[in-house]
Amino acid sequence: MKNNIHKKENQIVGNVGLYYVCYELSKRGWNVLPTSRNAKGVDIVAYSQKATKTITIQVKALTEKTPVPFGNNIDHLFAEYVIICRKVFDDRPEIFIIKSSEVKRGIHKGEKNGKISYWLQPKAYEEYLNRWNEIGDGYE
Repeated sequence: MKNNIHKKENQIVGNVGLYYVCYELSKRGWNVLPTSRNAKGVDIVAYSQKATKTITIQVKALTEKTPVPFGNNIDHLFAEYVIICRKVFDDRPEIFIIKSSEVKRGIHKGEKNGKISYWLQPKAYEEYLNRWNEIGDGYE
């Protein structure tokens, strides 16, 4: 379903990405707990069916192929995984699953007018498309 709204509000884009990732994790057997939308660093805590494994995830949602913004510092990047949900308004959004340590290695630091910002360019994350095996399933 393509949405006809010209300008998507960031909060709506974020919500769509968050809940789509929750849906995909649930299909794979994970018990999924989204955190408060204002929480820093962790958007999802998920645990396996037998509660033998717990994972933390930060979700980054995008409407198109663009760099992923991480703000003016990466201190809040402490979840185990970053999941990028791209093209959130398409019928089948693209999902990229990356360990946070790998994100930190590939992140770009920009400086403009004395302000610092961090970005992950598409070429740095596109190889992680549909890497669900990185997380595994939650049926353990």
